[in-house]
Amino acid sequence: MNRQSWNQIISALPNPHFLQTYEWGQVKAKYGWTPLYAVWGANGEFKVEANPETLSSFVFPVVAAALILKKSVIRRGFAARLSILYAPKGPLLDWENAPLRKRVLDDLQSFAKKQGAIFLKLDPDVVLGTGVPNSDNDSVHSDGQAVMSELKGRGWVFSADQIQFRNSVLIDLHPAEDEILARMKQKTRYNVRLAEKKGVTVRVGNLEDLGMLYRMYAETSVRDGFVIRDEGYYQTVWKLFLQPIVHGQPSTIPLIAEVDHEPVAAIFLFTFAGRAYYVYGMSRDAHREKMPTYLLQWEAMKRAKAAGCTVYDLWGAPEVFDESDSMWGVYRFKEGLGGEVVRTLGAWDYAPNALWYKLYAEVMPRLLDVMRSRGKEKTKQALGN
Repeated sequence: MNRQSWNQIISALPNPHFLQTYEWGQVKAKYGWTPLYAVWGANGEFKVEANPETLSSFVFPVVAAALILKKSVIRRGFAARLSILYAPKGPLLDWENAPLRKRVLDDLQSFAKKQGAIFLKLDPDVVLGTGVPNSDNDSVHSDGQAVMSELKGRGWVFSADQIQFRNSVLIDLHPAEDEILARMKQKTRYNVRLAEKKGVTVRVGNLEDLGMLYRMYAETSVRDGFVIRDEGYYQTVWKLFLQPIVHGQPSTIPLIAEVDHEPVAAIFLFTFAGRAYYVYGMSRDAHREKMPTYLLQWEAMKRAKAAGCTVYDLWGAPEVFDESDSMWGVYRFKEGLGGEVVRTLGAWDYAPNALWYKLYAEVMPRLLDVMRSRGKEKTKQALGN
């Protein structure tokens, strides 16, 4: 079994996600994590391997799978075995299948104990509801609520550390382009047309653009006050995924908006298994009045649809749907694109050892605050060079 085989296995399961791909495991492997590949067979077999090649003898078909990332927390002394485990957007399975769900959770909890894990974190795309809460289009999904109740009953806790966005805005790409455009808010459609009239063009970027794109991303982070990683991390992600959209395999293309051949904004369009994602967005102050970000999103939708994607995930919506939430401004932009709010389970932690989990939960937020502060300063310094 090679990387393509792993990606093919997970692409056949419900709600496959690019954060569960072989490539994402390789990204994290360069930054202190060990990727582990877990599979469940229809015959009751369960197996976890560090090398997907060794899964070739597994009895198919696979009914559930998970890329699990492992990181050692303490490398010396009596606590050297302590680790943390995280299955980003996993495990992948039919969460409405109660017997299968029980089997997978039982096996994961046993695995976490054997690994000496402080905790195992899961954040699968299990839908709790759609629409903005308490609005006319608010809809609660009973199956997702049942999963949440089961996790609580097993002793899982809603994580204070939500790595991924719990909520997002999804755009249905099934309709014709004209209908997708018609679903946008009037002001958004106007801005798309305005960008075209003002001479904004969009091209697909390449390897030579990555340095420029990181610098633009750094400028955006300083201006808008969010923290990003060092350039090497993004270069690793972008290079591992950079390829034209290929059916069944993860890919990304940078879309760059230009005015008179000057790059003014960009996004990275990720795709995997019929789903597209808007993950990284960046812009400069120059020519913002020409609305390049609107044209970029429209171009991303058209390219994703043409490649066979049926959903475009705008990657993030507020926790609280009012102006108090830091994502409110970004959400209003995404809302204008005509998508539907989807609220998911979020990240839940299973802690085999409550004491270690308590200590970790108390210390880690302080450490992260220091790291974020240093990260912001390093980004500012890099831009000043």
